[in-house]
Amino acid sequence: MNSNNSMTSIRESKQLLAEEVFQHIGAQIVEGVLEPGHRIRDVDVAEELHVSRTPVREALQRLERLGLVTMYPSRYTEVTAVTPETVEQTLEFAGYQAGMAARMGVARMTQQERESLAALVEEMYTGLDDDVHISNTRWAVFSFLSERTRNLQHQVLINDASLALFRNLRGWIVPEGDRERMLQIYRDFRVTVLRGDADEAERLARQMHYV
Repeated sequence: MNSNNSMTSIRESKQLLAEEVFQHIGAQIVEGVLEPGHRIRDVDVAEELHVSRTPVREALQRLERLGLVTMYPSRYTEVTAVTPETVEQTLEFAGYQAGMAARMGVARMTQQERESLAALVEEMYTGLDDDVHISNTRWAVFSFLSERTRNLQHQVLINDASLALFRNLRGWIVPEGDRERMLQIYRDFRVTVLRGDADEAERLARQMHYV
């Protein structure tokens, strides 16, 4: 019994270590510390973080599945670039996920939570000309919705994809000629949230992402 508990503890410790390495490398990519084309060597990361190469490789494999890096076995790992195609695909994915989050979240929120979300949405359209501000507030709204879905599978999916979503869409902005229309969508979304209309919230959340 003690042996089983010990083995479980070791597995959990390894998983936690791999998660920490994953978050560390992922954050460096998102923040631009590791730029597109940068070559990552697992031995260097292991030495920097004082860990073995195993959790580093596991973290890099996970980052590759998210499209943040490309691994070249026995050579190195390279940080990927954010191409127009990457942005387009990420925007589509984010739109459908935001729609589902809005559908589940708005229906399950308390009135106080809806008011808190409405305040976040208001920040979106008061700073539409500030690209960094709108990116951060858009992500804050999406995260708030996901957390209120009360759906563990959805939350796990978004948590795993969050680094790629944020990195790939950080530079995306609403086209200049479409800003008035998008501003109205944000305003309509705020009203819809306060009204608790989950179906309309889903439709508008998708429209924000052009899906």
